[in-house]
Amino acid sequence: MMHIWQELVQQWQLQTSVELAATLLALCYTMLAIRHSLWCWPAALISTLLTIQIMLSANLLTDALLQLYYAGMAIYGWRNWYQLQQDTGEAKPVVEWGWLRHLQLIVATAIAGLLLGAVMAWFTTTDFAWLGAQISCFAVLGTYLTARKVVSNWLYWVAIDAASIYMYLQKDLYFFSALFVIYTVIAASGYLAWRSNFQQQQRNDRSGIFANG
Repeated sequence: MMHIWQELVQQWQLQTSVELAATLLALCYTMLAIRHSLWCWPAALISTLLTIQIMLSANLLTDALLQLYYAGMAIYGWRNWYQLQQDTGEAKPVVEWGWLRHLQLIVATAIAGLLLGAVMAWFTTTDFAWLGAQISCFAVLGTYLTARKVVSNWLYWVAIDAASIYMYLQKDLYFFSALFVIYTVIAASGYLAWRSNFQQQQRNDRSGIFANG
């Protein structure tokens, strides 16, 4: 009995250590992304690889699949930001899309979430099939918008992170729950920072037009 107890404690400590490492790296990714640092993507890649193990052990299959997507997007984001920096010598500028385009994306993503939720609920034993599917689909969209440096990506993350807090608390993933509380605050700060950058870019563009005129 003592041997079994010690083994359980060791497994819990190992799992907690992996969760903590993934949490810290994910936090580094967000902070570096706000600062437009290319190094946010390597941090994201390592964090996702660690998180895959955690999600599988917690029977959150949609989240495990999502982490595979994150890994691919970490590579895409690095290449996208790096290429423009090599071409211009500057960090990739932020952009913003119109509200109609965002509305179309939200509707399409919500429908995709319903379809994925149905598949996960009917054909797997995963927990939180419907909520996990919506979180995963919107996280796919949010990550793509981050890689493209769309300012409003941070507003998507505010909603995604808030929903994730509830799900992770229900699974006793306390480090992740705490991380997503911090994420919610950081996402709001990220939106303000990127919106300020976007507004400054617009002022600079207008100044350049007037100077050339």
